[in-house]
Amino acid sequence: MRNLVLVVACLWGALANAAALEDRRTFDGAGGVTLRVLSSTDTDIFAPILEAFIARNPTVSIDYAVAGSADIVTLITECPDCFDVVISSAMDLQLKLANDGLARRLPGLAQPGDTDWRQTLFGFTLEPATVVLNRAAFEGRPLPTTRQALIEALRAEPEHFRGRLGTYDVRLSGLGYLFATQDARTSETFWRLMEVFGNLDAQLYCCSGDMIDDLVSGELYVAYNVLGSYTQTRPETLDKVAVITPEDFATTMMRTALVLDTTDHGDTAQALVAYLTSGAWAAQDRPGYPLPSIRGADAQVLNVVSLDPGLLVYLDRLKRALFLEAWSSALLR
Repeated sequence: MRNLVLVVACLWGALANAAALEDRRTFDGAGGVTLRVLSSTDTDIFAPILEAFIARNPTVSIDYAVAGSADIVTLITECPDCFDVVISSAMDLQLKLANDGLARRLPGLAQPGDTDWRQTLFGFTLEPATVVLNRAAFEGRPLPTTRQALIEALRAEPEHFRGRLGTYDVRLSGLGYLFATQDARTSETFWRLMEVFGNLDAQLYCCSGDMIDDLVSGELYVAYNVLGSYTQTRPETLDKVAVITPEDFATTMMRTALVLDTTDHGDTAQALVAYLTSGAWAAQDRPGYPLPSIRGADAQVLNVVSLDPGLLVYLDRLKRALFLEAWSSALLR
């Protein structure tokens, strides 16, 4: 057993960094093992899944910490002993952690299709990036269902939309960077859309939840590359927003989980990952399970980003710098 004092000191050292945790909550079981989970998923969204897992494994408690997808890498790099399981929407950053040898191999987990990486990184949801619109702002106007249609709508009424557009700040958001690079690989329409966003003084955000808040309040009229699953956690907002999965192509990510190789609770950590990949949590007949399970979904139809070394291309320092330069030129005026 590693020295507890050293682990606590390491944790606080990591938290002293600018990459601080956004939230932290303990889900108590009946005692026994406490799993330390670091995740990019908001606590309120993931809480029903954790509670369902503890109901099946009552001797397990979970210390659930939330950080931005990019901040997770910093926290794990600084203190790999501080957590047992890492869950993130940024597939590329997760793959890098696994590729760098920080993830434990779990050969006992069976995954459908190409939804794991060398039995170290495991996808368990399929979530498309969507365009979310404020319904009132589009009253009397057709809802754009493709990127080109969105471009035409914005160009037709620039003053109506000026300052009312939102998207990720890809310099800070790991998921936003993943979505942007994958969009750019798929179509040049992405760059034309970003230029229009830049010309209309788009607002930049860290995360989907904040964009949805501003859409509901009317601060935003359009948010690009929002996780549509997040709107399902707040059914009271659905009459105020329209969630569009672009018909030209949908960039769909897998939320992934890995067990850190430094964990002292390997069996329990593997049990949690196995529960996530089983999709059993999605079968619960109750509200609060908004994340779409990977089980039974058609990855080819959804155009899912592959868990393969291609994800690492844009993490190369030079390629990242060039991409951010092009992105900044388009968005920042």
